[in-house]
Amino acid sequence: MDEAKPFGTYAPTGFVRWAVETTRSFPDSWLARRAVIAIRRIVVSRLRGAPVDIEALGARMRVRPYNNVCEKRMLFTPQSFDPRELEILASRLRDGFTFIDIGANVGAYSLFVASRAGSSAQVLAIEPQPAIFDRLVHNIRLNAFANIKAIACAIADKAGEVTLFIDARNSGESSVKIVAAEGAEPIRVPAKTLLDLVREEGFTRIDAIKLDVEGAEDIVLGPFLGEAPETLLPSLLIIEDGVRQWQIDLPALLRRHGYREIAKTRLNLVYERIAGASLPAGTSA
Repeated sequence: MDEAKPFGTYAPTGFVRWAVETTRSFPDSWLARRAVIAIRRIVVSRLRGAPVDIEALGARMRVRPYNNVCEKRMLFTPQSFDPRELEILASRLRDGFTFIDIGANVGAYSLFVASRAGSSAQVLAIEPQPAIFDRLVHNIRLNAFANIKAIACAIADKAGEVTLFIDARNSGESSVKIVAAEGAEPIRVPAKTLLDLVREEGFTRIDAIKLDVEGAEDIVLGPFLGEAPETLLPSLLIIEDGVRQWQIDLPALLRRHGYREIAKTRLNLVYERIAGASLPAGTSA
């Protein structure tokens, strides 16, 4: 199996190596993105389904750049992978940093934090898709990160099982709430609430959460903000911008719980909790 072979077995060579090195030197511009799309189509065709061993965001990764945009970005353009979000996140890192990566995919954010925050950090990487979860676990093992724990489940508004719609064209757009593509495959996966998960893992505080669940961010954060004690409210939130899919006014709810928006990027919203902010009346404490 691919996972049994040591890192470096699938290192890019020849034209693939040139293409990877070239695209990684490109700026983040419209013209560069169009060029990357053209180059990676040729590379993907030449790879014929083989994985590629690379280093990205300070960590080793074995990627399969076929039906997952995240893995394509890690291979070809890690320099433009959420740069503002990662800059803000890096500025908060410290000893004992606690980070929850919901919708971890193959681990880009989790690996980034684990490689920089030190051995005392606690990182939870949550991914419900079985095939993607296996890739996530393998990437963690490639780096021997003892400070990451991978958990195979969805985060939802109730515990039990939920239907996850697998997008065959882009695994990163699979969702428990929205069928992003015609023919998406429904599978049943275990689910937990965010508050239950945090309590099970023994977290007494959360420094940061990254939440990317394809339009279901509201059903994750809504119940959590309504039930969690103030001590568990994360200091930093990086949330995929799904405002058109949310069924509640999530930005307004965040403001009521003491958060302010500090950045808005092409894909995400970044919030920080104002020091000394208090919970709304009637909220759990």
